[in-house]
Amino acid sequence: MTRSRLQSDRAAPLSFILILTFSLLLAADLAHANVIEALERDLRISAVIGDNEAIEYALERGADVNAAGEFHKTALMFAAENGNLETVALLLSRGADIQDRTNAGCTPLTYAAENAHYGITALLLERGANVHDRTRSGWDALMIAARHGSREMVEQLLFSGADPKAADRDGRSALMQAAERGHARVVDLLLNQGAEIDSRDSAGATALVIAANQGQRAVVETLLERGARVDARDEMAATALLSAVGQGHQDIVELLLRHGADPNLQDEDGVTALMEAVLTQHDALIDLLLAHQADPTLTDHAGQTAADHARARNNQAALSVLAP
Repeated sequence: MTRSRLQSDRAAPLSFILILTFSLLLAADLAHANVIEALERDLRISAVIGDNEAIEYALERGADVNAAGEFHKTALMFAAENGNLETVALLLSRGADIQDRTNAGCTPLTYAAENAHYGITALLLERGANVHDRTRSGWDALMIAARHGSREMVEQLLFSGADPKAADRDGRSALMQAAERGHARVVDLLLNQGAEIDSRDSAGATALVIAANQGQRAVVETLLERGARVDARDEMAATALLSAVGQGHQDIVELLLRHGADPNLQDEDGVTALMEAVLTQHDALIDLLLAHQADPTLTDHAGQTAADHARARNNQAALSVLAP
């Protein structure tokens, strides 16, 4: 056997051993990675149900306390969302990132605010959570708490420095969020803490216009008592009265008229509240508007009166009042 052939025969098994060793090491690494991944998945599940023993077990065996799952949601976020105060405290003590965010920009604080977990928000704020952090939609914890009507939490967040004048991407403040959902006590609290009563969203609507459109009578009453402009217009020149008429909210229409709402203001198409009642078939409002000096002779930009609109729709009930 030649020397070169002998060297080749010796190299072959050596190469095989190296490849086999590398493969075994790679397999071991993959197996370890799979174990850690499983532990981190169990960590997040345990945070949902508040199983602190299981959380300790996972962390002691190498799970990353900040390992995120789908949408980059961490164990701390799951614990905050589900109201597990002791679990939140445990995770924070083990290095959980209080400022981490999901793909949508949600934080542990916004999750706690959304679900009215007052004790958890207090703990998170004490540990340095940023009260001004926003989700991708531009909502901060105050807007979220206001939207869900959590007065105690709104008070807590305001005490911690939340800005009652801040607005989301649509220009809607915490006041508008509370107004839309009908949380009159939250509206009153926000106004006491400096919220701007007649601020406008990106469509030009005020909290009063929003509340009137949604049929939130208690909020409309609160806003009017606190001095909201009754005839404020949105970017289409619609008022709270026009919005309430269009939705058929008779009790709110009566309330606005008692507070001096002008029934003869016209939107960008020249439509009055009286015309709107006809166009939306809320005939029961016609007599009420006429009793408050609604002018049936006004015309829209197409030259049509309220009676003309009733005639075009063969609305005999409306015509019997408007053109007897």
